[in-house]
Amino acid sequence: MQRREFIRTTAAGLAGLALPGSSIQAAQRSPVMTVTGLMDAPQLGLTLMHEHVLVDFIGADKVSRERYKAEEVFKTALPHLKQLRAAGCRTFVDCTPNWLGRDAALLQRLSRASGLRIITNTGYYGARNHQFLPAHAATETPEQLAARWVKEFTHGIDGTGIKPGFIKIGVDAGPLSALNTKIVTAAALAHLQTGLTIGAHTGDGVAAMEELALLDRHGVSPQAFIWIHAHSEKNSELHIQAARRGCWIEFDGIHPRSLERHVALVKTMREANLLDRVLLSQDAGWYHVGEAGGGEYRGYDFLLTTFVPALKAAGFSPAQIRQLLVSNPQQALTIRVRKLRAR
Repeated sequence: MQRREFIRTTAAGLAGLALPGSSIQAAQRSPVMTVTGLMDAPQLGLTLMHEHVLVDFIGADKVSRERYKAEEVFKTALPHLKQLRAAGCRTFVDCTPNWLGRDAALLQRLSRASGLRIITNTGYYGARNHQFLPAHAATETPEQLAARWVKEFTHGIDGTGIKPGFIKIGVDAGPLSALNTKIVTAAALAHLQTGLTIGAHTGDGVAAMEELALLDRHGVSPQAFIWIHAHSEKNSELHIQAARRGCWIEFDGIHPRSLERHVALVKTMREANLLDRVLLSQDAGWYHVGEAGGGEYRGYDFLLTTFVPALKAAGFSPAQIRQLLVSNPQQALTIRVRKLRAR
């Protein structure tokens, strides 16, 4: 697809969607896309930004829905999702990308059965030395890749009519490979056409800074970018530097073994007056395709039952905790084009 033709593609899907019982104008104030349709961001409630229901690490050349039974995954995951909702969560962001086991229809079914709002994604995952990228990612241009993701947003995923609520990409530690540079560029182009936020599994701070530089080159604001797995970067100054530019800093991977470190990371951001750029989650779950019974499934409620009390013990106020788990996700997931301001 030529660049001029690509630029003519618009996120017209939003214009044709309305919230039940609401006007289109109301939905467009702060629209968020879930697997059951468009909604207004303030309806999200407490949100976990990075979790998984199912993942298949077999590789893009072998991944297939024939490798698992959807009914078995449903029965395995549903009790964990119901337990999470009972703990107070209302929205669950599933970060499994295409070619790694994304199953939008399964997520929609689980959403309706659990009462949780679930958000899925478009995009490609270039981390782990590109083994989860389809072959065409190596030959297509950034414009062609972006057009694929825009089409999922405007027409739905795999013929289901279910639309993604953000762009999920992945890159290894920096410096970025040529292929990962292409993936980030495609994400920037797709954001400008859809307004979907870009969430990037990011190997380290060097990669994060290169990703932000690429967005800058294409006129995309850092406010449209989530640095996923930012806790893996030990230099907190890079977190602060990226956040001050407007980037979302996501400390996921919250786990019993990481409790103290994650509390310390959030405290550092509070001391820098940057809590309004922090997102939290656990990277928990999930049904492991290829393992008997889906392997060990880690539940989702630790953040609410243990980590939040730890934040309170560390002096975080109810308003600050609400900002981290309610207000910030609403801002991060709202669909809107965020262009870089002229300097």
